[in-house]
Formats: sequence, structure tokens, C-alpha cells
Amino acid sequence: MAHQIPYSGNLEWLVPRTILYVVSGSRAYGTSRPDSDYDYKGVAVPPKSYRDGFLQHFEQAEFKIPPDGEATIFGIQKFFALAADCNPNVLEALWTADEDVLLCTPAGEKLRSIRKAFLSRKAVHRFRGYAMSQLKRIETHRRWLLNPADHQPTRKEFGLPERTLIPHDQLQAATAAVQKKLDSWEIDFGQLAESEVVHIQEQIHKYLAEINVGSDEKFQAAARLIGYDENFIALLDRERHYTAALHNWQQYNEWKENRNPARAALEAKYGFDCKHGSHLIRLMRCCREILVDGVYLVRRPDAADLLAVRDGAWPYDKLVAWAKEQDEDLLAVARTSPLPSAPNYNALDKACQEIVALLDD
Repeated sequence: MAHQIPYSGNLEWLVPRTILYVVSGSRAYGTSRPDSDYDYKGVAVPPKSYRDGFLQHFEQAEFKIPPDGEATIFGIQKFFALAADCNPNVLEALWTADEDVLLCTPAGEKLRSIRKAFLSRKAVHRFRGYAMSQLKRIETHRRWLLNPADHQPTRKEFGLPERTLIPHDQLQAATAAVQKKLDSWEIDFGQLAESEVVHIQEQIHKYLAEINVGSDEKFQAAARLIGYDENFIALLDRERHYTAALHNWQQYNEWKENRNPARAALEAKYGFDCKHGSHLIRLMRCCREILVDGVYLVRRPDAADLLAVRDGAWPYDKLVAWAKEQDEDLLAVARTSPLPSAPNYNALDKACQEIVALLDD
């Protein structure tokens, strides 16, 4: 597999201005198999015209590398923003094992030398968020495995006529009005980082769940405030549920048609997606290591255990119980972590400018 930085004719500056290029994904974690894909991440410093003007802009570039590789190269400003928010997939580029660093210029070395400055207690929200998204996928796929959809939902099943009596554009307008009202209830988080927003939203959702306020109740309440009558609200609600069921049917068929055969066999054997389970465990363990020890161990010391999970070593019930226990426990770990609540943004901004200056001199 070639390790060269991908060349883009539209971005001829990208290769000479890439300061860091590393192996990422399973091959960086030490959990790859012979047939695993090759993934790479990089950081580039765009030319001055991309930073000072408005006609040209660069955040990231994504490339397919035949036959089975992908690469993403981030502009340095976006990279700093994501890494400062403890984005796991971005932060790992700074902590990749030395043998997986394919290119590191003097500017790249400076970037890797300050990697600890990006770590903060924000990691608990970002890593947990990524881990629990894996659990959500596991639960969705398990539902499809155990109760596969056997037909496309019909309007009749939701108490709807084959052709709605209300023009489609009017239904769309009414639904949009309700959604606008729902959106107006959302909190304006201002300049809060995404990781902090995720944490606050989690607390709100838990509170609403405890008082049994679900999406149906919120939708109906918003529709009543707009002034719709109860019959029309009931119709809108049925249309909404039918649309959601149809979307689920489409997602199910797309998942079924695009599944990797070997992975599908494991899912069928163990009743859930073991690969997602392995990622979930890795993310939560990494989070704990960052909070306690202040290091991001990309090359996993527990690689053998993670591979065993991927091969079905943990049953579904054990994985779910472990994940939910860890999800709560990591919040307690974060409260006693020696890491700051947030990185020193001013120091990181200064470092970013210094790195950029190395290429502009």
C-alpha cells in the first residue's frame, strides 16, 4: 500500500504544505486484520491567500486511495478547533505511535510536541458521545436482526388514507411550523464547545425521560400552541410516524444490501455488531486513560482483547451492561481528573500562529 500524500490538481499546494501525515484507524490501533482498510490523517497549512481572503477557503480534503484506502487532510485551523474539543478521530493524529508517523516536518514536530495542551476534561463528553453512538448503532442493528422488517410500511397501517385529503404542501408547511416552534424551545448555547453542549443536552434528555415527556408529547404541545385543532394534530402525528417508519424501512434495506459478508456472519452468529462493540470499548478505555493519566494510547495495549470482542468474546448483555456502567463512571472519573476543564485556548492560538509562521517565513 502506497503511503504517499494524495495529490490533488485543484490543491497543488497541499502536498508541499502538509506538515503531518499518519496512519489512522485499526492499523494505528493495532487491531487490524490482513484485509483491513488503510486510513490516513494529515494536517496542512493553507497558503496565506486561503487564510486572509474570502474567495478561497480550506477546511479539509478527503481522498480515496485505491484499492482500499482513504485519507483526510485537515487545514490547521480546523484541526486545532477539533483537537481542542477532544474530538477522538482528530486528536489521535497527535498521539499515533512513532512507527505510524509517515511524514512529520519541523512544523509537524512542533504540533506533536504540544499534544498534551489539547487534553482536557472535555474528553469525557466527546469520547462518551462517540462510544454511545456505537451502542446506538448496535441496538438499531440488533433490532433489525431480531425483528427484520418484512414489508414496506403502508399509510393504511397508520390510519391514513392512501391519498391524503390535505394537499402535501400544506402538510409540509404545518409540520415545518411545528418544528420551528420546537426549535424555538431549544437552548441557545452561544459559544459553548460542542462537547459541553452534548453534556447539557444529555442532562435535559434524562430529565425529560424521568418525567415521561417524549417526542410525541412535545410535538403535540407545540402544535396546540400554534393553534391547530386536535383532529389536525392527530393527523400530523400519524403522518410523522408513517414518515419515520418509511425512513426506518429504507435504512434497513440499505444496511442489509451494503453489509460486509464476514461482518454480517458475525452479527448473525452473536446477535449484534461485534466491531461496533470493540470500538465502544476502545473509546471508553481511551477516555479513562486520558482523564487519569493524561495520555491518549492510540496503539492499544489491549489490542488482543479488543480483537477478541470483535470476534464475539463478549455477549450482547455483557457489553450493554458494561457500557452503561462505564458511561456513568466516567463522569465521576472526570470530576477528579487532574486535567483542566478546558484547554488554554490563548496558548493554543499562539502555538497555531507559530506553526503557520514556520511555513510562511
